Amino acid sequence: MKKPYLVIAAGGTGGHMFPAQALAEVMLRRGWRVKLSTDARGARYTGGFPHTTEIEEVSSATFARGGVLAKAMVPLRVMGGVVSMATRMLRDRPDVVIGFGGYPSIPALGAAWLLRRPRMIHEQNGVPGRVNTLFAKRVDHVACGTWPTSLPDGVEGVPVGNPVRRAVKDRAGAAYITPGDYPMSILVIGGSQGARILSDVVPPAIASLPLDTLQHLRVSHQARDEDGERVATYYSENGVHAEVQPFFSDLPTRMTEAQLVISRSGASSVADISVIGRPSILIPYAAATGDHQTANARGLTEAGAAIRIPEDLLTVDSLAEQIRSVLQNPAGALKMSQAAMSQARPDAAQDLAALVETLAGRPSADPEGQEE
Repeated sequence: MKKPYLVIAAGGTGGHMFPAQALAEVMLRRGWRVKLSTDARGARYTGGFPHTTEIEEVSSATFARGGVLAKAMVPLRVMGGVVSMATRMLRDRPDVVIGFGGYPSIPALGAAWLLRRPRMIHEQNGVPGRVNTLFAKRVDHVACGTWPTSLPDGVEGVPVGNPVRRAVKDRAGAAYITPGDYPMSILVIGGSQGARILSDVVPPAIASLPLDTLQHLRVSHQARDEDGERVATYYSENGVHAEVQPFFSDLPTRMTEAQLVISRSGASSVADISVIGRPSILIPYAAATGDHQTANARGLTEAGAAIRIPEDLLTVDSLAEQIRSVLQNPAGALKMSQAAMSQARPDAAQDLAALVETLAGRPSADPEGQEE
């Protein structure tokens, strides 16, 4: 019997790729064939996808980078990608196409629209990105990760939450060890964009903590390649035990072990923090489209699970004060951890998978019935 076939299209950032991976994991367990359509940037994140996922790199482009000539070529490159993808879909028809945002999702969604294949998008943020805004009225369903989501007029969203990878779900509600006079850890994650300010402010804020705190502390700090060496040097010269990397493949484990997470409020980061249940200090990316990272942080901050510091108010002193407020208050940190879990949607991937199967006109399968 021929397997049902899903095409997942996602842009080249972790914010798009991680929920795409989570859906791929579930759909493969449900007996679907899954193909991921992304660009060269997105291909960097495919190492965590199940090995049976078909990976296809597509030609796309963005107006956000390049000179005048490069930007003038964007429409032609995008159209070429759509035509190429439509040709492939005529030969190998998907039952459903789902886009997770980003310019690399345009070819698959555009081809699905031209061929009138069942199609949907998943918007992770409280304010949709440009591509999902473009397709919101051209798809059958708009699934929403953050609720409420500011959608275009006339578009109704389906709140499903943000899917988390199985490595995260397996740690859902993991026991939290409160701060104390024993080994502790802080996890610093900045996402794929705009993390430099964290590399500038977080190390001196941590280094300013009292010595009796620092002697128990270790730091895992995600920094861009160009910032990594200076960040590692600063920690070392100031007596802070730290590991600095551009990407942590074992991020769910590090988050589980952390007493505190300092992070941008990208949708995937917020979902992981909620599902695992950790106190956090969130610094929304000020240049995010529609200030969507502030919207993403709202649930955790209003629940008392996170401390939000606007980027224009982020200083070494203000951050150090908030770090101390968490690490020096074990009871308060425990309450933050519990409040984070109250905001979690650990079954978001299963709920999104059910929506995919409904769109395909197929009965929903047992998500735990098969392994990929």
